[in-house]
Amino acid sequence: MTTETAAETFADALAAVSDVEGWMTDAQARRLWNAARSVPEGGRIVEIGSFRGRSTIILAKAAHPSVEIVAVDPHMGGDRGPNEYDPDERLGDADHRTFHANLEAAGVDDRVRHVRLLSQPALHDVTGELDLLYVDGAHRYAFAKPDIEGWGARVKPGGTMLIHDSFNAVGVMLAQLRVLFGSGAFRYRGRDGSLADYRRERLAPRDRLRNAAAQAAGIPYFVRNCVVKVLLVARLRSVARLLGEKGHWPY
Repeated sequence: MTTETAAETFADALAAVSDVEGWMTDAQARRLWNAARSVPEGGRIVEIGSFRGRSTIILAKAAHPSVEIVAVDPHMGGDRGPNEYDPDERLGDADHRTFHANLEAAGVDDRVRHVRLLSQPALHDVTGELDLLYVDGAHRYAFAKPDIEGWGARVKPGGTMLIHDSFNAVGVMLAQLRVLFGSGAFRYRGRDGSLADYRRERLAPRDRLRNAAAQAAGIPYFVRNCVVKVLLVARLRSVARLLGEKGHWPY
């Protein structure tokens, strides 16, 4: 199952999303690919926040054909990107159509079950344990915390939870601090940019301290990203570039 074929390699998947709008670096796509590739036959993947399908396509192309893939996104036209919070029915419907058109073009639309609900109501629509959870929903604390807590509780022992905009969005960072830094249930395994990787396992008290310290090492990256965002809002792109940013919102 883990051997890439000529028809389904990571390079092929990356090419399939080259024109799909979204916020995901190649390194983040590779981590998603590897996580989905590791899901056992008959397993389940849930994605919270799909936008126009960039990450969804990577997950669907990586997973074994027997793996169930659920994409949860209400496509309400809000929380689409930086400073886009308010719902907009017109934009939401356009995102919905484009999402399915992109999945169809990539040949995976029939592989994905789309639940067009907000993430918390969707908890009652999707039952059972998860092998892989990818959280990239609304980044405000009021949404990020219940996504990590509620959906994270569904991840089975040994399963994986990936969180986008970790150590980046203020709301997600606060949720990490509250839910994961002192957690005895999730081991932090590193990150690619703002994509953090956690494994569901029981941690002894000593391991919890090490786990918190490993996550705390990402705080300078969070501070740096906050400074970059302030500079971009102030239209000081040349100064932001001095911090290694290429003029776009960090992710």
